[in-house]
Amino acid sequence: MGGHAHRFGEHRDRLFAIAYRMLGRAGDAEDVVQDAWLRWSAVNPAEVADPEAYLVRVVTRLAIDRLRSARARREEYVGPWLPEPIATTPDIAENVALTDTVSTAMLLLLESLSPLERAVFVLREAFGYSYGEIAEMVGRSEAAVRQTARRAREHVERRRVRYDTDRTTWAEVTKRFLAAAAGGDLAGLMAVLAPEVTLISDGGGKAPAPRKPIVGVESVARALVTFAGRAPADPRAEIVELNGGPGIVVYSGTTPVAAITLHLAGGAVHTIHLISNPDKLTRLRPAG
Repeated sequence: MGGHAHRFGEHRDRLFAIAYRMLGRAGDAEDVVQDAWLRWSAVNPAEVADPEAYLVRVVTRLAIDRLRSARARREEYVGPWLPEPIATTPDIAENVALTDTVSTAMLLLLESLSPLERAVFVLREAFGYSYGEIAEMVGRSEAAVRQTARRAREHVERRRVRYDTDRTTWAEVTKRFLAAAAGGDLAGLMAVLAPEVTLISDGGGKAPAPRKPIVGVESVARALVTFAGRAPADPRAEIVELNGGPGIVVYSGTTPVAAITLHLAGGAVHTIHLISNPDKLTRLRPAG
């Protein structure tokens, strides 16, 4: 069993990364990886020519099944649904594709794809698998996979917004944003927000949050000041990297109560994703 576990462990990070990009929930991704482990533990490794291909195929198909069932549950979700934020490290920036496909903006965009389209897009665009390899993983012909990949890519390109990726700009704007929000500085907030800025909040019906996106610099600034004013008595905010980009986590003691991901365009904050649903914050523990 030791060798069995070691082989699985060699691929575990990649399996989680694929499942998370397909599902947008770290908890769901971990469940899928655990299910893959149970299947792997029941096979004879000597009979598996390519363990990575086998495991990615299992994870992909499990994630597709879970996505299909999630669609019905998502219709009952209270307010906007946003992906669960995860902490990332600066070294992810070394791979542009991995960084791009883990951003909350991209994960939200991928929600508009069918489960099969999403799987093919993730496997091809983020992880660089060949069409032939993907065909084996999803149980389709290579020609069908090529067509699906093209359709998914065109769909994404039509709808995506190009955000800034300069890390120095990220850091500077995020610091100014946090200082203004924490200080209730309406003018300071408006200075870092783009005129067409959009705030999308996900409380999941379990935490106070607007149930529709808020658009416009003054409306968003006022909403953020109001949100900051409702912070717990002992709030503490940390600037962290979330999903490959600038983020802020607000804590009450050691309990995360909100996560904010910022998307910059032209050096200003263009889109804000604010997650206060406690179910989506459990993995964001404070540093140290």
